[in-house]
Amino acid sequence: MGVTGGKVYLVGAGPGDPALLTLRGKACLEQADVVLYDYLANPVLLDHAPPQAERIYVGRRGRGAYQDQRDVNRTIVEKAKAGKVVVRLKGGDPFVFGRGGEEAEAVAEAGLPFEVVPGVTAAVAAPAYAGIPVTHRTMASTVTFVTGHEDP
Repeated sequence: MGVTGGKVYLVGAGPGDPALLTLRGKACLEQADVVLYDYLANPVLLDHAPPQAERIYVGRRGRGAYQDQRDVNRTIVEKAKAGKVVVRLKGGDPFVFGRGGEEAEAVAEAGLPFEVVPGVTAAVAAPAYAGIPVTHRTMASTVTFVTGHEDP
């Protein structure tokens, strides 16, 4: 990766099965100085980070968040400004119902380089594991994802 200064990687951890982490996601973890993770990321994935990498649990669970998102954003930015390679390991895909968009905004506003590493979202993986296609040429031509955590 050749990163000399701070950089942030927003990495999708996939739907829980460690084998579904992308090769790019694994490569980012292997270079990490700091990994911020929550309960949706399988803890086995932390083994890909170097032993000396700082691991920071930023627990989030729906409305019962354990850490304010502004604090998470601030930690990401502070660590990257200190020259660290920061991986924000997020369950599923960073930009599907996660706060990856907010984290990317914070990093961009701080003028720091970042990369989004897509992950397999559970919205597609769960039906696939059950043998249910989310689209089928003769039965379903569209897919819609909606959140269950928003007042209409």
